[in-house]
Amino acid sequence: MTVTPGKKVPDFSLPATGEQNIRLKDLRGQHVVLYFYPKDSTPGCTQEGQDFRDLQAKFKRANTLILGVSRDSLKSHENFKAKQDFNFDLLSDAEETLCTMFDVIKMKNMYGKQVRGIERSTFLIDDKGVLCKEWRKVKVAGHAEEVLGAVKELAKK
Repeated sequence: MTVTPGKKVPDFSLPATGEQNIRLKDLRGQHVVLYFYPKDSTPGCTQEGQDFRDLQAKFKRANTLILGVSRDSLKSHENFKAKQDFNFDLLSDAEETLCTMFDVIKMKNMYGKQVRGIERSTFLIDDKGVLCKEWRKVKVAGHAEEVLGAVKELAKK
């Protein structure tokens, strides 16, 4: 089952940094930015995480939680989060449950070879659990600011 803008996102639960399990239904009452990225500690993913980190206070003021998602292990996530001083949690989706739900696993070209991987994508879920906005095939530059703009628009409604 894949998610559709304007519809409620099915509940999910995934292991996250900080030795916790994060469930969507426990996050009701605040907006959630769920950003999917290909791999911990790679240049684009590091920059994207840093951009969200640097805007975290503004997201928080807009009652919005940021969560990063990739297929990397929790150990890899903990190292990545600590090294980059991320002030939000990372979810480990090793089984690709969430990746499948949000349809972000795509065939990509990597050094001339076809590989299955996460297509950089971001989803904005409102405080009632409804998917409001999605960004697919994300380019990192300016993306976190664009998401913040969408969050501020949501706050006006």
